[in-house]
Amino acid sequence: MLFNVTRSELADIFGGDQLATLPATAFPPSTADTEGARLLQTVGIPTGTLWLREPDEDSGRLPLVQDVVDAEDFEDASEDAGEWPVIGWLLNAHLALDPSSGKVHAFDADEKTVQELHTDVSSLVQVTLRFQRLLEEFTFSGDDGDDEADFERLEREVARIRQEASSIDQLPFQDDETVWSMLGEEIAAGQRFKGNSPGARSLYG
Repeated sequence: MLFNVTRSELADIFGGDQLATLPATAFPPSTADTEGARLLQTVGIPTGTLWLREPDEDSGRLPLVQDVVDAEDFEDASEDAGEWPVIGWLLNAHLALDPSSGKVHAFDADEKTVQELHTDVSSLVQVTLRFQRLLEEFTFSGDDGDDEADFERLEREVARIRQEASSIDQLPFQDDETVWSMLGEEIAAGQRFKGNSPGARSLYG
């Protein structure tokens, strides 16, 4: 694994009720014991920006790529991509785990494009953690503050996340078209702050 992530670390930051996991039975038998699948079973991932896929109510299994998109429409997709389990959803992309390489791929059904998004699941958890923490902890100065300075500070925080993640895994931000790059732009523009977070209260009152 590229990043060292633990359940206790995530729980300390977000609390257990904001972490989602997947049962081993949700994965195809050949995938359930891979490193990435075990990480999603035991450590989990913060919810709010990225959502883990719910297993089917009847079968208890995650859908496969071929169940949610026509894999043949994706020119750059691996020949066996249709058999990969779909583990989550981010922006407009289905996230699928390649059990042989451990990589996470993003399938955009509208654009008919597929991206290698993470070298392994620990990278997915780490980038999600950093962005979700920024969304929940960042504070704007409020009515009496300097909006321009606030947004410059927010943009620097987004850039720092990109830089730190890219120093270990180049895939999440390999260009401006990845779903993480687009999400980072939205956050830097003051979007994605929700609920009772300090940022949301400052922006929306």
